Amino acid sequence: MPLLGLSLAALIGLSLGLLGGGGSILTVPILVYVLGFGAKESIAMGLAVVGVTSLFGAMGHWRKGNLQLRAALTFGAVAMAGTYAGARLSVWVSGAAQLLLFAAVMLVAAFFMYRNGRKEAALAACKACPPPPEPHQSPFPVMAAAALGVGGLTGLVGVGGGFLIVPALVLLVGLPMKQAVGTSLLVIALNSFVGFAGYLGHVVVPWGYLALFTAIAVVGILAGTWVSRFVSQAALKRAFSAFLVLMGLFILFKNWNALGLPGSILSWG
Repeated sequence: MPLLGLSLAALIGLSLGLLGGGGSILTVPILVYVLGFGAKESIAMGLAVVGVTSLFGAMGHWRKGNLQLRAALTFGAVAMAGTYAGARLSVWVSGAAQLLLFAAVMLVAAFFMYRNGRKEAALAACKACPPPPEPHQSPFPVMAAAALGVGGLTGLVGVGGGFLIVPALVLLVGLPMKQAVGTSLLVIALNSFVGFAGYLGHVVVPWGYLALFTAIAVVGILAGTWVSRFVSQAALKRAFSAFLVLMGLFILFKNWNALGLPGSILSWG
């Protein structure tokens, strides 16, 4: 594995440790456009990498008391059904179409991450502002529908869905923010493992490469979890959202022809 690949693997883990998500958003573009794997192989490998690294991150939050196991298993069990279905459905979807959907997800994630970063900065600056309302639990059918949607997206495009799972756990399950972040990592791990299993038999997995890449990402998430105590989360989210916009537009640009629009509008090289 080239030095660049090792460095980027560490970056994936670092983002998960710092933000509680974002690793899968980075993994697939890195595997496709930097390391040269196919779209479907990259999505499958990305699920494995993010699954293992998220599990290590979840263990750290569990030790700190920021992981609600019952909520993770309830939400995760429903989400896993959607994840497996999405992974099996991906067999009938072209790699280019998957990457286009992935790019759209990146842009949506960038919007929510930037908005959350601004809210956190505003709350930190306003000492006299009233505290946010206490979260409450929604009816199970509503929570189940959200979990199925997140799971289906995970299986189809290889996104762990942390940017969707965290607000779902806060707004629908009723968890406080800190517990939602820790719990989301376990849900991401469960979703990712099931999604990866859904791809087995349909893609060729370079197991040795995947193991080394994953091991380095795990080191990254441990480092990111430690560093997160000293870094402004609001500033990180705003910066990361800008990066996601650039990456999302780049992936759209590279797969423009799959949209069926005139190739002369955009060209590469």
